[in-house]
Amino acid sequence: MQTANKLPRWLTLSLAFPLVILNAWVLLQVIKYFQPLVSILVAALLLAFILDYPIRFFQKQRLQRNIAVTVALLLAVVVITAFGIILVPLIIQQLNELANILPTWIDSGRKQLQNFQSWATTEQLPINLNGLVPQILDRISTQIQNFTGRILSLVLDTIGSLVNILLTLVLTLYLVLNGESLWDGIFLWFPSRIGTYIRQSIREDFQNYFIGQFILATILASVVTLAFLVLRVPLGLLFGLVIGFFALFPFGTGIGISIVSSLVALNDFWLGIEAAVVAVAIDQFNSNFVAPRILGNFTGLNPVWVVISLLVGVKLAGLLGLLVAIPLASFIKSVADAWREGKLNIEPDEENFMLEKS
Repeated sequence: MQTANKLPRWLTLSLAFPLVILNAWVLLQVIKYFQPLVSILVAALLLAFILDYPIRFFQKQRLQRNIAVTVALLLAVVVITAFGIILVPLIIQQLNELANILPTWIDSGRKQLQNFQSWATTEQLPINLNGLVPQILDRISTQIQNFTGRILSLVLDTIGSLVNILLTLVLTLYLVLNGESLWDGIFLWFPSRIGTYIRQSIREDFQNYFIGQFILATILASVVTLAFLVLRVPLGLLFGLVIGFFALFPFGTGIGISIVSSLVALNDFWLGIEAAVVAVAIDQFNSNFVAPRILGNFTGLNPVWVVISLLVGVKLAGLLGLLVAIPLASFIKSVADAWREGKLNIEPDEENFMLEKS
């Protein structure tokens, strides 16, 4: 450490860069080799981080940790069971209805485009959609099927099998019950200042992001669903939940609104426009007034790095990678900023302690 501090800064960075790239490449190879196990571990850690939030809330109410864990787990089981009993049958029913009426909606969209072409011809407008109508509708149908297939493949790749689900749940339970001692053992190998900062940053970045994102997505899904029911949008519950699901992912809300409004517009063009305008207005209110109060200035990431982190996350771990990309990138940025500002410098006593321990 003392020798490295005597070197010029540019030389230190030049020597560190290839080592970082090499270590990153080795890490990627290890992740790819143990891909199923990595996915199970990431999913379990994610669930444990989410469950830790209500556990700490109950602990603040002066409940012992074992009792708080039990209450949080029971509450999670109740919520999941209620969701499965109340919403899942309705979602499946509306999915079946969508599959049955989608061909009719495509025919309706074809007729609407033909009527528009007739009106344009009558008004002598230089618009000719006769050759484009079949191509546009076929392209829409193909894109919907391809997009649905990609989502299903991502979900299936992430979930894997029933065995993986059971392993994830069991590992989550162990992490909830014994997670504190596990993290204590891991961070004992770090200098106290670095270990404390990294532990605090991981908890804040992951927990705050997922809790905040879930709350925002729930609010958006609830309000949009109510608005669609008022507008009498067909399959309003399904479409509202679809938009809320996409809101869990960065930049996903716009994709969800585009898909839903396009489907509705196939059946009724003006109703599709109304659905898009209402959904965008609700999303803007949610993003500009509700999100800052919940997330605050959370990531501090440049949008370019957000996109890059999402692409890398999807490439490495599919749907789970898409979920953890932003908080992980935010954690890396916070650690890098702290290192640059000198907050992670090791004190002499801590350095001697680490040398003795090694």
